[in-house]
Amino acid sequence: MRYGIVLFTSDRGITPADAAVAAEGAGFDTFYVPEHTHIPVVRAAAHPQTGDASLPDDRYLRTLDPWVALATIAAVTSRIGLSTAVALPAEHHPITLAKTIASLDHLSGGRVSLGVGFGWNTDELAHHGVPPNKRRTVLREHLDAMRAIWTDEEASFAGEFVNFGASWSWPKPVQKRIPVHLGAAGTEKSFTWLAKNADGWITTPTEDGVDTKIALLHRIWREHGREGTPEVIALAGKPNPAQLAEWAEAGVTEAVFGMPDRSTDEVRAYLDRLAGKLGITA
Repeated sequence: MRYGIVLFTSDRGITPADAAVAAEGAGFDTFYVPEHTHIPVVRAAAHPQTGDASLPDDRYLRTLDPWVALATIAAVTSRIGLSTAVALPAEHHPITLAKTIASLDHLSGGRVSLGVGFGWNTDELAHHGVPPNKRRTVLREHLDAMRAIWTDEEASFAGEFVNFGASWSWPKPVQKRIPVHLGAAGTEKSFTWLAKNADGWITTPTEDGVDTKIALLHRIWREHGREGTPEVIALAGKPNPAQLAEWAEAGVTEAVFGMPDRSTDEVRAYLDRLAGKLGITA
């Protein structure tokens, strides 16, 4: 089982580049950052953790652009994977986002994976013109359109929300296929969407019954004719050896731990302690 780190980025504390250098030096495999373009002041959407319009952390208001953050990381690291937990492709035009992600994969030597979400903040999505009841359709179309741009010499797409004629766009990603992982609650509906459109699952921070849900995911995956097994990326709290062993047995492929947005020295010390508890060697 691999181990990753997620930094809830903000304009305070350690920079993503410094944090990723420390994480790579400590032996972690992947570095994740989140995305919110903005937070509408007046919202009807309830946060999944609080159950109402209140936010559990003011960093939701202060998140850095994920692709700029990952680009700064790519420039100062050589091995660690670059990903999002999670990005919101539905809030971007797929032609420009495809260019951004392909450029990052090209410049990083093929280290990019894409964690995506439907978006709990329907008010935020509405500001981007995404109807709340069409979140899954918009995300699917944006991913399909980006994949066409990443793979076809002359890419085109015709859908309900995305339309463009034959076009050239380089660079293409280094990877033959950019891995896409869906961050969503472990339900049959989410897993059915995943089996049709993505390559793995990122659990929610409060997910329970992960082993049972992985079994459901594997069944749906097979029913849709997918080969192999999906990636399962579990968001963890404190390192718990018993839980990690159970996750590995159930099919979790990577456990991801949050890190504090404090000073560089504090973060480095935290990562060294965490790596020691997990038995990671740099």
